[in-house]
Amino acid sequence: MPEDSRTDPSPQTEASTPRFIAGLALRALIALALLAIATHVLARPFVIPSGSMEQTLTPGDRILAQIAFVDDTQLGRGDIIVFGHGQTWADPALPPAGPAKEAVRTVGGILGVGPSHQTHTVKRIIGTPGDQVSCCDEGGRVTVNGQGIDEPYVFEDFEFIPGQLDCTTDPRSTRCFSEVTVPKGSYFVLGDHRSQSGDSAINCRSSASDGATCAQFVPMDQVVGTVGFRFWPLWPGTVE
Repeated sequence: MPEDSRTDPSPQTEASTPRFIAGLALRALIALALLAIATHVLARPFVIPSGSMEQTLTPGDRILAQIAFVDDTQLGRGDIIVFGHGQTWADPALPPAGPAKEAVRTVGGILGVGPSHQTHTVKRIIGTPGDQVSCCDEGGRVTVNGQGIDEPYVFEDFEFIPGQLDCTTDPRSTRCFSEVTVPKGSYFVLGDHRSQSGDSAINCRSSASDGATCAQFVPMDQVVGTVGFRFWPLWPGTVE
């Protein structure tokens, strides 16, 4: 009877399998750690969810937010920012969810990819701490500290017709809102698609609104970073 030509696995082969798996696990942990560091120190990817920043950014655009360690002087008017919040801008995080969802949020928060404990919104800074912002001057422009500002990026603003539908007529233009003073440690932001943006002025556009209480602001410590690069679609890549 012929001998069985099969041979038993050598001890060396058996030992190499766990070492191979351990090596893969270590490489994966190192890669995840590097990704977590990069998304908290360098840049973090986001997907634009709505049309409030058209035509600068459109729904589905993939952007990189350059991480910002923000102080009073780092960001200024015209900068496009990503900021995190809960159900309102004043809430630093979303309400707690079930264990499974919380675990997913925790991983997303660490890696900077996927769901996290915050909702993220993209807007453009119009007013910095101490600025007085209102609308409109005689030409329908937003004013900052009494001076009208030019905003070539604005798309589909609210209707404004001097002498027919402006801030002195009844009814007045929905573009108008009373003077708002930006508090310390906060930003006043608007969307580029002005008539379709839930922004700092959304509750101020009623003729009965009080400029001292109607505005919502972005807390400085909730700014994730500035938007400077769109990696999809590929052209153009920069965002202004």
